[in-house]
Amino acid sequence: MTATSWDILLIGGASGVGKSRAAAQLAGESDESKGFVVEFDDVVSAVEAMTTAEHHPALHHFDGIPDTARLTVDQVLDLQIATARALEPAVLGVVRNRLTVDVPAVIEGDYLTPAAALEAIGEGRAAGRRVRAVFLHEQDPEQILANYTAREPGSGEQRHRAQVSAAYSHWLADQAARHGLPVVECRPWTGLAGRVEGALGQDGPVLSHPRPTLGP
Repeated sequence: MTATSWDILLIGGASGVGKSRAAAQLAGESDESKGFVVEFDDVVSAVEAMTTAEHHPALHHFDGIPDTARLTVDQVLDLQIATARALEPAVLGVVRNRLTVDVPAVIEGDYLTPAAALEAIGEGRAAGRRVRAVFLHEQDPEQILANYTAREPGSGEQRHRAQVSAAYSHWLADQAARHGLPVVECRPWTGLAGRVEGALGQDGPVLSHPRPTLGP
């Protein structure tokens, strides 16, 4: 269907590392038609709007925290990881819907976990579709801070947020490696799409062992 090695591509990574730009470029490189880009952050907002902390506390860890900068980096990181894990079923819901559509799709977002990605790859294989996943990594909080400044010039310095993002990027990269999924350094920006395609390969991870159970 496409000149790429995938029908559905999951791009995970922390905030501010360049996922949206990479997703747009990779979707535009589909052979027969422009790929569809799903921003999972939109799904997260919808899920949060339809639930409450009372009934779905795992989706509302940040409720009641008006300023996360008052927390330590590790405290915010723990809440972010917990939220990502709670959203894993929503990731699979999006993938299952895209499996019914014969149009290439890129799904990108902060809350895509390697565990959910591996589960999605398995479901894709069962459906005869090529689901792939890659995680973009930026380890330098100063670079993420510069990215925020360029993207959101009116928001002031976001150093604490950048430090959280860098810590989360390290966690995602470690989890991706544990699950046998490719991790690609974001820099240099030039050639990132080609490096992603090269890292994906043609076969994806070996699923000879039972896939991990989603959740904490």
